[in-house]
Amino acid sequence: MQFIDLAEVEVIAGKGGDGMVAFRREKYVPAGGPAGGNGGWGGSVILVASNRLQTLLDFRYARIFKAEDGKKGGPNNCTGAKGSDRLIEIPCGTLITDADTGEYLGDLTVDGETLCVAVGGKGGLGNKHFLSNSNRAPEYALPGLEGEIRRLRLELKLIAEVGIIGLPNAGKSTLISSLSSAKPKVADYPFTTLVPNLGVVRKPTGDGTVFADIPGLISGASEGVGLGHDFLRHIERTRVLLHLIDATADNPPADYQTIQDELVAYGHGLPERPQIIALNKIDAIDDETLELITCELQELTSLPIVHVSAVTRAGLDLLTSKVWGILDAEAASVLI
Repeated sequence: MQFIDLAEVEVIAGKGGDGMVAFRREKYVPAGGPAGGNGGWGGSVILVASNRLQTLLDFRYARIFKAEDGKKGGPNNCTGAKGSDRLIEIPCGTLITDADTGEYLGDLTVDGETLCVAVGGKGGLGNKHFLSNSNRAPEYALPGLEGEIRRLRLELKLIAEVGIIGLPNAGKSTLISSLSSAKPKVADYPFTTLVPNLGVVRKPTGDGTVFADIPGLISGASEGVGLGHDFLRHIERTRVLLHLIDATADNPPADYQTIQDELVAYGHGLPERPQIIALNKIDAIDDETLELITCELQELTSLPIVHVSAVTRAGLDLLTSKVWGILDAEAASVLI
């Protein structure tokens, strides 16, 4: 399945039904008067968040969605039927804006949450509404109003509590595959991961926490360089950032600073997000080199640095315990 996280669609609400011109024609009722009913409302277009969807792929092939028109009013003061609403399922975590004006319309994050994005047109009035002392037999009615038409921009931002960030080949995919049952593509070359990967990591209590492996950022990602610019939005919702650094790289401290600079340039509250620094691939270097790299990193950050190996699983228990500690502390502060 392709991962599509941006889409533009057009939504068209239903037109209201026309009012009707009719008169009562009953035996023994010599002056029945006007009896044309109102038209029914047009159907609205409603977005519905669904956990069943993980991508906006469906909107690559279907871009126009129209609700049903309202029915025309009937005789004997009968109101026309309302047009059926058009329900459109979108993944949880989708941000909706007006593509023409940029107006923020909503952000659906909970399964079953709804948002009406185009209201159906009002039905026209039947001739019964135009009865007056000066006009006892009105022979006209109003047409129904057109429904709203909008172009929408849909932007999917993955809902994950922990975002794994780092330069290409830092070992993010290997880490998420070691911590969860996710099976992302892993290979010994940069930009192996072309789309975000999600994995559920179990706490000791049995609760699941969603980790997101964000495709490799590089210098200039916040300005559109490389793959990272397309996926930085997916870490906006995370509560904790897990910054993975390749201990076998030429200059791990510089790699650390590169990612931090990109977070600052991108903004959206990411620099202030709680972070855990993890030095990966410790199985491939000697203790002396590891100590030297750690000291150099500590000159750049006051955060503790965890030594891990995603391949051998060394240090992963300590790493996850730090993640749980931050998440539990945040949850406790919310309750207070």
